[in-house]
Parts: sequence; C-alpha cells; structure tokens
Amino acid sequence: MPAVASVTEGKAGGRLRRPALRDIIGGKRLGFWFIVALLLLWELSARSGLVVSANWPPVSLTAVAVVHGLAGGDLLAALSGTLYRVAAGYVVGSASAVILGLLLSTSALARRTLEPTIELLRPLPIPALIPPLVLFLGLDDPMKITVVAFTVFFPVFVNTLQGAMSIESTFRAVAATFGTPWFATMRGVLLPATVPYIFAGLRVSIGLAFVSAVAAEMVAGASGVGYYITSMQYAGRGADMFAAMFLLGLSGYAVNAGFVAIERRLLFWYHSAK
Repeated sequence: MPAVASVTEGKAGGRLRRPALRDIIGGKRLGFWFIVALLLLWELSARSGLVVSANWPPVSLTAVAVVHGLAGGDLLAALSGTLYRVAAGYVVGSASAVILGLLLSTSALARRTLEPTIELLRPLPIPALIPPLVLFLGLDDPMKITVVAFTVFFPVFVNTLQGAMSIESTFRAVAATFGTPWFATMRGVLLPATVPYIFAGLRVSIGLAFVSAVAAEMVAGASGVGYYITSMQYAGRGADMFAAMFLLGLSGYAVNAGFVAIERRLLFWYHSAK
C-alpha cells in the first residue's frame, strides 16, 4: 500500500519526512489566510481606535449587516438585479464580439472598414458613455445592459480577432483546396483554434462586466448594488455599505471560479499540452 510504503521508506532513511512549509500554506490556502489576516486587521483597527470613523465599522458589524440585509430582502434584491444586468450584458457583448471577430478575420476588406471605428470607440471610458445612453435608452435596464455589453465587447473581440489571425495560413489553404464550405471552415478550423483566445477574453471581461454594471447603477439608477452602496453612503450607514461591497466581491469571485472550472473542463486538451 502506498501509505505503508512511504512510512517504511521514511523509517529506512532514519526519520519520517515532515511536510514542507510550502505544503502547509501552499496553493490557495495561503491566499485564504491572507484574507483572514486582512479582516482581523480591519477588526482590530476599528475596535482599538486606530481608525476613528463612523464610516469604518468593524468586520463583525459588517457581517451582521450582511445577514440583516439578506434576511430583509433589500440587499438580496439589489444583488440579484446587478447579477441579472451583468449576465445579460455579458452574453450580448461576448457573443457579438466572437461573431464579429471571426467574421473580420476572414475578410481584409471588412477589417480595413471597421477597425478604425472600433479602435475609436474602444478607449472611451464608461462614465463618458452613460449620459448619452441615458438620453437614448433612459434609466432602466436597457441602458445598464448596453453599458455592460459595450464594456465586455472589446476584450473579447480583440482576443478573438488576434486568435483567428494567428492561425497558420496552411490550415486555411488546405480547407480551400478541399473545397470546404465557408461555414464548415469557420466551425472546423477557425473556431477550435481560436477558443483559448476567446476564453482568455471572456475571463478578463467578467470583472469588467461587474465594474461597468455597478458604475452605471451609481451614476444613473434606482436599483442594484451600485445604487445601494451610494444610498448607504449618503445615509451614513457604513456597515451596510461594506456589506454590499463584500457580497459583490464574493459574487465576482464565485463567478470567476466557476468560469475557470468550466474552462479547464472544456479546454482540457489545451491545458494538458502546456
């Protein structure tokens, strides 16, 4: 048995092997304990008077605010609204980016026509987009979803186009030699080779989707986590404000972890070759 064999080998060598320090605190556990240390420092700084401010509540009070906010329904409703806008904008923006990126990779004329416009729009910051979008779409969900979709679009588009353009011309030439239809070439040659690039852009866009959704809710909105945080700030309810921020960060972490798990399962062939 492996366990008995390892113990026997340890005795034969004169002493049992002790786990190395990196085995104890290695991996994600080190990051977990670092977060715990930061939370303890936060608690001590508020309780000891090191930071004297009504807007710097202890972590324990923030945890109580999380429980009360979820139990009361207000914080849960705000979080669910934000997650809906993030998801809707993320799907619309990423799907549009993948389709357009693949299409432009097959046509030099289309690239020369559309790339200047795309590069002109890409540097625009989100706060600059919200006022004109409010004029056209109002203050409701269509405006916020558009903001998220606009933000998500560019990282996914750039990665998709770069991945499709990096495919060796030999593969395209072979498909053309055998008379492979355009759609079959897109599905069987371009898309499989571009998927790792697409997933890289999709993962980067997750955080940007959360940022843009909350920014839109803060600037022009009457619901969502962004509006909730702003309202708690104006009301001087620091614990409730940090409770919303904590849940938002936890939601983003969970979404990213789920995405990484899906990526590793779908792209097992890519990660195993690295």
